[in-house]
Amino acid sequence: MVTAADPGEIRTSVWLVARPAPPGRRRTEAPSGLDRDRITTATVRLLDADGLARFSMRRLAAGLGVTAMSLYWYVDTKHDLLELALDRALGESAPQPAPPAPPAPPTRAGQPGADRAGWPGGLRELARGYRRMLADHPWVAPLSAAYPNIGPHARAFDAALQRLMDDTGLVGAARTGAHLAVRQFLNGCGDAVRRTPEDDFCLALDVLIAGIEAKAAAV
Repeated sequence: MVTAADPGEIRTSVWLVARPAPPGRRRTEAPSGLDRDRITTATVRLLDADGLARFSMRRLAAGLGVTAMSLYWYVDTKHDLLELALDRALGESAPQPAPPAPPAPPTRAGQPGADRAGWPGGLRELARGYRRMLADHPWVAPLSAAYPNIGPHARAFDAALQRLMDDTGLVGAARTGAHLAVRQFLNGCGDAVRRTPEDDFCLALDVLIAGIEAKAAAV
């Protein structure tokens, strides 16, 4: 998978590339006390403080007390680091995996039914957590449009959403449409999150959930 991070540039996602040690370098030569996790944490902090437009490897290195070249022991490019930071932020909105629910009783058509009592609350929790994450990290929205969201936290978030869609009881095109509607709703939060009062967001979310409930009730 590739993404156009900048106009005219095609690159491969950091999550799809194995990064071997550069030839001629020894691990003992790497900067002391530095690792990819610490660099990613510092990147998130710098993006929160200064914004995406002012982010640079030099500014990041200065905050860590190392040279800019030291960072390239752990990432190949600035874009790799931005992808890592994006997934780190997305982890704030991904709920912890829940144990599988017991099988539901058969419906009148003889197909497995769905426990529809809990998914609306779960979807509200997921959506509100996503909105809070966007408000805390305004740079996430533009990066989500520039990079593929295929890191571990992004996959955990999508898996949680898929479980909620399973619980609606919808199947086929109806389930696909409901999932698409939720994803479009969440993606649309990016630019409006700081302009839209939370009460308005919750009202719009309730309308979306009511539509899915009505569709599920008609199945």
